[in-house]
This record gives sequence, structure tokens and C-alpha cells, in this order.
Amino acid sequence: MPTIPPSSLHEFAVAGPEAGPYGITAGPDGAMWLTLVNSGEIARLSLDGRIDVHSLDAPGCGPTVITPGPDGALWFTRFRDHRIGRIATDGSALLFETPTPDSGPYGIAAGPDGAIWFTEPNVDRIGRISPAGETVDFPLPVERAFPSAITEGPDGAMWFTLHQANALGRISLDGAVTVHPLPTADAGPVGITRGGDGAVWFVEIAAGQVGRIDPDGRIREFPLPDRAARPHAITAASDGGCWFSEWGAGRIGHIAPDGEITRYALPRPASEPHGIAVGPDGAVWTALEAGGVVRLVP
Repeated sequence: MPTIPPSSLHEFAVAGPEAGPYGITAGPDGAMWLTLVNSGEIARLSLDGRIDVHSLDAPGCGPTVITPGPDGALWFTRFRDHRIGRIATDGSALLFETPTPDSGPYGIAAGPDGAIWFTEPNVDRIGRISPAGETVDFPLPVERAFPSAITEGPDGAMWFTLHQANALGRISLDGAVTVHPLPTADAGPVGITRGGDGAVWFVEIAAGQVGRIDPDGRIREFPLPDRAARPHAITAASDGGCWFSEWGAGRIGHIAPDGEITRYALPRPASEPHGIAVGPDGAVWTALEAGGVVRLVP
């Protein structure tokens, strides 16, 4: 499980640490889009390093996780003012109220039904915005679960982490919820993604592990060499494995389908890598809360 220097790594200065780059995703226009959680802005970073920043209507809205939608726009959660945002590639934005007040939406992903699905940690619900713009949410069967990240699964359902309930959740498109407890106590799962190998992968920020749940429901956990690394976000890699951010250690990690882990040190150990995504160029892009975005070609 080596920690190795990257063969090609470049950091883009997109904002100061006071802006707080947080979530990142590849947009339909060939650029990377990211949230600036502290300054209330959405930024577009072209592959050649050009940065365009779009201010939102409320500087304190807390844009957090961002995802491409099925409509050619980018969708994001506004954790601090309890709304869902949509921004077109030309910078024009729309707002959607969450169904339940003070819900604190966090994770967001497009579903196989053409809808946008999101988590509501403050009220233990999963929300859905239909293609027509209608919103609804579904209560979870556990309290104080704090649903966090969400992703489309390989089975046509949505999967999400239950950070405080120490479990994974599955919600079918009609709203039926199944809970899968994790083997490790107090693991604190956060990031989750659909892997390229038919499994759903996730990271456990409190336990310092990466996990996967197979289609048959079997859960496996892989301890990191540094259990204090606080893995935060995870995304599928083109080789069937996954990339993940080590927020507490200033590294980017890769895990193969068999559990082999490789880590890449960032130039600034205190850079606080959060969101992570594979770009249209095949490189790995990571938002650094301390300010900046890193592009890694291993």
C-alpha cells in the first residue's frame, strides 16, 4: 500500500481558502464545475485552467455537492438555506425549495428515472425533483441517521450513506427504503458511488476505511494504511476501482476492485481535499477546501 509521488499533478488556484472549494464534477460542456461553499458561488474551471465564477443570490447559502443533471445543467445542494440549485452552462440559475423546512440538503445525484435525488440530513429524508420540477421527499425508517451522499446504483435504485446510523440505505424509485448496517461500529460513512464492477463503493470517514456492497448484499471493508486519513468523497475509476479523497491527510487514494490501495501525496498536506471526480480528459480532479483544485494523472 505505497504512498507515491504523482507522475503528473497540477494545482489550479481557483479561489482563496475563505471561499472553500468543496464539491466538483465534470460538466456536459467539457469543463469541471465546483461549489465554493463559504462564498456562496459556483465556479467553472476549463481544462486549460480558465476560471469563471458565478455568484448566487445569497452568499451564505452554502452550495455543497454538485452533479450533472439529465437536462444538460448542473444541480447542487444549498445546505445552509435548505434549497436545491440548478445552473445552466451559461451561468443562469434556478432555485427549488425542499419539501421539508430546514432540511439541510447535502448529497445530490441524477436518477435513472430522469429525476434529481438528494439527501436531507437535518430531517432524515430523501428528496426527489421530477423532470417537471415537482418536489417530494420520503422519510427514513431510522431517526438521527443523517443521510449524506447519494448515488444511482447498478440495480436501478438510489443508494446513500447514513452517516450517524452507521449504515447504507437503498431507496427504490417508488420510495421504499432498505437499510444495510455496516460491520464496523461508528464508521461514519459519507461518500458513495456506483463502481464500474457492479458494486456500490463508499468511504468511512470516522473508521478510515473504504467499503463496498455487492449486488448480493455482502459488505466488505478495507482499512486504509492511515486510519486517521478521514476519507471523504469517492468516485468510480475507469479501471473498475475507485478514487477517493483523504481529507485529513492531504492525499488522493485509489482502490482496486480487489482492495489494493495506492495513495498519492498532494503538495500541501493541509490542503483538505474534499470532492473528487474524473474529468473528460481522464484525469482525477479534486477540490481543495484550503483553496484550489488539483488535477492528477497517475
